[in-house]
Amino acid sequence: MDLTIPASAPAFLAAAGWGSAAIEPLPGDASNRRYFRLRGDKGTAMLMHAPPPGEDPEPFIRAARWLDSNGMRAPLIHAEDAGQGFVLLEDFGEVRMREYLDAWPQDESEVYRHAVDALLQLHRLPPGPFTQYSLAEYQREAKLFIDWFCPARGLYVDGKSWAEAWDKALGPLLSRQRPGVTVLRDYHAENIMLVGGLEKQGLLDFQDALVGHRAYDLVSLLQDARREVDPALEAAMLDYYVAQSGADASFAADYARLGAQRNAKIVGIFVRLWKRDGKPRYLDYIPRVWALLERDLAHPALAAVAHWFDAHIPADLRDPAATLGGQFAA
Repeated sequence: MDLTIPASAPAFLAAAGWGSAAIEPLPGDASNRRYFRLRGDKGTAMLMHAPPPGEDPEPFIRAARWLDSNGMRAPLIHAEDAGQGFVLLEDFGEVRMREYLDAWPQDESEVYRHAVDALLQLHRLPPGPFTQYSLAEYQREAKLFIDWFCPARGLYVDGKSWAEAWDKALGPLLSRQRPGVTVLRDYHAENIMLVGGLEKQGLLDFQDALVGHRAYDLVSLLQDARREVDPALEAAMLDYYVAQSGADASFAADYARLGAQRNAKIVGIFVRLWKRDGKPRYLDYIPRVWALLERDLAHPALAAVAHWFDAHIPADLRDPAATLGGQFAA
């Protein structure tokens, strides 16, 4: 982890009125963005550094302002310099959903219900000013599986039949995501802060927001790549969302469709983080994600994709325990 304070940060902070604040580097994530906590006379704040050309803070700024203006709890933006990649943000504190539940597992059902309530609130809003989640984008994401996981396991597969299987699986849901809802795309326990109580969700990591299907962020929350969610809790929260939203009978199938697409994508991303970015720790999450993927593939709506897996991925490589990093090809 790079703990170096960017050379141009002091000048940016001085112009924003935070020049005397102490700067504390924070652990990074899967991206190239870096975060620092500021402590000074004004209290605390967060400094995000997402410098071009590798990063672009403008989508984050745009999404944060839209969410805040519509009653959602994104961090307020105190100052910005997108050209240098700096954004000075409200500090949501240190009570993240993931660590809170590690310490207080008895509150799990309540915390997840409030997280679902935040999605229900978001989904009552008209869709934000974001690009539509198209079939081409779903396909681009799903392709990460055959681009990264398959070669890492010594498999060279038919990309044409892969795309055709996903066309069959995802095509039916496209009409049900119009006009759609704002999809944050990475809504899970490590991106939710508990701000001032269990019922107040502070949102993070929403810079890739699109307009799409309301099942997507629910899948992200309940089929969490980094935290085990009991299937009984997943089912209860899914039922709760359906009851509160009035979703129709197609919702469960679309939830499975998007679960399979998202989990296939994540497997590919985690291998890419290892092979391309030198971050092997994400391989440890693959067995959980693979098990979720297999569960989604069992739904009849995924018949075409399940058939592709049966034809192209050997059974011994579909055991979640066999997907651990040490068994990947060098």
